[in-house]
Amino acid sequence: MARRKGRVKDKWREKKWITVNAPDSFNNVPIAYIPITDDENASGRVLEVTLYDILKGDPSQHQYKIYFQLDKVQDDKASSIFKRFEYSKEFLRSLVRRGSSKINFIIDVKTKDGYVFRIKVIALTHRQLNTSRKHALRLIARDIIQKTIPEMTIDQFVQATCYGKINSDIMAAAKKVIRIRHVGLEKVKLIRTAEKEIALLEA
Repeated sequence: MARRKGRVKDKWREKKWITVNAPDSFNNVPIAYIPITDDENASGRVLEVTLYDILKGDPSQHQYKIYFQLDKVQDDKASSIFKRFEYSKEFLRSLVRRGSSKINFIIDVKTKDGYVFRIKVIALTHRQLNTSRKHALRLIARDIIQKTIPEMTIDQFVQATCYGKINSDIMAAAKKVIRIRHVGLEKVKLIRTAEKEIALLEA
């Protein structure tokens, strides 16, 4: 018996294409044009772009990766929230040199409007540092972070992260004590949104 051929569904035809916009911190510029099956399932999807994709400025911005999570889909547009920022692997490899010290530490910090982020700081020196100077450098970086970020809204914090403001503040404070070659936020990750933080406090 010949089998009846069912109509093959064209999955691509069933999808709808939407423009994903960056959050307010990047003036809601379009960052992607993607296909989705339905509005509900699209919410929560994470997109990876580079800082260059958003700013279209200096080619060195390719070395910073930013992750946005789709938030609300309306018609053919979607808003997004900042999820993560990190150095690309190639950029990290290019920073590490023989004969120098690499200092890392991780700190959790909350913005003025209640968003909690986990930050991994990286610092690299011209030559090897002893333990006490590494400790001093960590204290300086921690102090800058704990003084400045709780005074920022999430949009101010995202801009300060991606545009290098926090890096330059740490560098300015540290170079009075220690000669460093590079300091920056190697990874910044959203741990809790303001809504989740409020829910925890009320529990």
